[in-house]
Amino acid sequence: MLFAEEAAAATTSTFSWFDPFVLVFTLLIAIGFIRLLIAPRKNKFAIAFSFIALLVFGFMDIVMVSGW
Repeated sequence: MLFAEEAAAATTSTFSWFDPFVLVFTLLIAIGFIRLLIAPRKNKFAIAFSFIALLVFGFMDIVMVSGW
């Protein structure tokens, strides 16, 4: 019985109130990236920068959600 209590205590959530803001930032970066791709005048630097930012924030989201 003691082991079950220790296991339950070890599986606490790592949720922080900053996590929803990270998800919103990821959504905003994705919207901006799509708008850059749709734009008639392509800014290659902005597309590359937003793509890298989207990859970083996407990875952060995956790690963050897996810790919940």
